[in-house]
Amino acid sequence: MTPLSYFLQRGTAMLMVPLIITHLAVIIMAVQGGLSAEEILSRTRGSMLWAGFYGVFVLAASIHAGIGMQTILHEWTPLGRQASANIGHTLIAILWLLGARAIYAVVWA
Repeated sequence: MTPLSYFLQRGTAMLMVPLIITHLAVIIMAVQGGLSAEEILSRTRGSMLWAGFYGVFVLAASIHAGIGMQTILHEWTPLGRQASANIGHTLIAILWLLGARAIYAVVWA
């Protein structure tokens, strides 16, 4: 693992802790408040706050997962460093695109 990968892996983990706690707290409050999916979506439509929150969340989770997969592939398979890095980078891109699509659907669609 390169120093940059190490920094990004640990940094995204630290960033995701408060994001996960906030995400779970909002889910619990919505469920206990008896909100339907339609009511939740009506509250997120057009909200730059939620778009920004989940945008940071998706980016951090994508980077964290991609670097983790790259490390696992390099350490546990016969793949070389470059092949592992290519797969990890591809995973980052796929997860980011899927997350961005979900954010678009919840906030703007």
